[in-house]
Amino acid sequence: MIAESRLRRVGVVLAGGVGQRIGLNTPKQLLKIAGKTILEHTIDVFDGHPEIDEVVVLMAPGFVGEAEELVRRNGYRKVTKVVEGGASRTESTWLALRAIGDAECDVLLHDAVRPLVEPRIISECVAALERYEAVEVAIPSADTIVVAAPGPRGEIIRDIPDRSLLRRGQTPQCFRLSVIRAAYERAFADPAFAERPATDDCGVVLRYLPDVPIYIVPGSEHNMKVTHPVDVFIADKLFQLAESTAPALTGDAYRDGLAGRTLVVFGGSYGIGAEIVELAKGYGAAVHSFSRTQNGVRVEDPAAVADALARVYGETGRIDYVVNTAAVLHMGRLDEAGPHVIEETVGVNYLGPINVARASFKYLAESDGHLLLYTSSSYTRGRAAYSLYSSSKAAVVNLTQALADEWAGHGVRVNCVNPERTATPMRLRAFGDEPATTLLSAEAVARTSLDVLLSRLTGQVVDVRLSRV
Repeated sequence: MIAESRLRRVGVVLAGGVGQRIGLNTPKQLLKIAGKTILEHTIDVFDGHPEIDEVVVLMAPGFVGEAEELVRRNGYRKVTKVVEGGASRTESTWLALRAIGDAECDVLLHDAVRPLVEPRIISECVAALERYEAVEVAIPSADTIVVAAPGPRGEIIRDIPDRSLLRRGQTPQCFRLSVIRAAYERAFADPAFAERPATDDCGVVLRYLPDVPIYIVPGSEHNMKVTHPVDVFIADKLFQLAESTAPALTGDAYRDGLAGRTLVVFGGSYGIGAEIVELAKGYGAAVHSFSRTQNGVRVEDPAAVADALARVYGETGRIDYVVNTAAVLHMGRLDEAGPHVIEETVGVNYLGPINVARASFKYLAESDGHLLLYTSSSYTRGRAAYSLYSSSKAAVVNLTQALADEWAGHGVRVNCVNPERTATPMRLRAFGDEPATTLLSAEAVARTSLDVLLSRLTGQVVDVRLSRV
């Protein structure tokens, strides 16, 4: 319900371009990065933002059907229209303004190929629109900008502007609907506009409504535009490093999501797994725990995993959530590791999640359920003392992202929790006693795990940091 005291806020995802500079014949926004299309990542941010009321998507001509299928598959609740875009950025914006309707509102126009826009930026744009009718997102230029001019044998420098006054424009670009619409109406009435069109929407307002001040909201270096082939690689790595969070829930929300549901935990005899078991039981879930020490179920044994799940399904008739916390950590150099260490590390830490995923799929597809896996904070860097462990945990991240995409059409969500150093028996055996103030508690990680299980997230690596619990 939108409060009567404020205007409706509409996020417009402009996805009208085709990736010619990346070497594609299809829209670059349909390129997959970190397990999802760029378009999905971008819509995720706006659809999940609490201050956005509605989302309109402008899609490249001929690909509206693909965009509508992505909207349907992801269950986006705020996307009201998918509209075919135009031949240019300005034409696509105009089509979006027409699709929004005549009722006054705040409009946030965002490039679909900026999938790393931070919710903080959207919130600050929304706040700025309470005081201004036009808002630009921009960051200072770290490079010296030169103005070029034709020379006798090529370009020469004509001017070097003061870098302290220069900003690099990003999106979203945000406006009161009546203001941006009036600017475009004046632009289309000007014959010179077709000969020298503006490169963005703020440029249209600046040229045709010069008395309207355009406020600048600080952007982010991460809010990059995927334009060139190298950008695809950079964006993929930034997604790997980006922090994802799940909304922290209350006791009533836990009970609503868990009571009467069936949760299966592999690795539930101690540490994070045991805490999840106890928490979920307290909120009314039917919890079944398996581990090698508890009941002889080893995740590296696919038959044992499949049999455990089949027994649970036979007893309960449904499986809603499957969690795999099973892991082993061996210290030491890889070249000095024996065959047993290598076999166990890979078997438990990587083949284990694969076995759990394969055996869980049919049950989770039936219940529109959720698979939750775990990585380690060392997965982005690797550690000399436990390189095999770190690399196997990195593989789990890629597995999560791939499965989330593969299973989305079946209604199954897949996510991965990435806790900082946590006080677990496994860590105690590897590192000995450490100051308690430097470690997460297993209970804190377990509670975040339940937050993730009950969220709409999929394909995400959710960080749990000591500074946030």
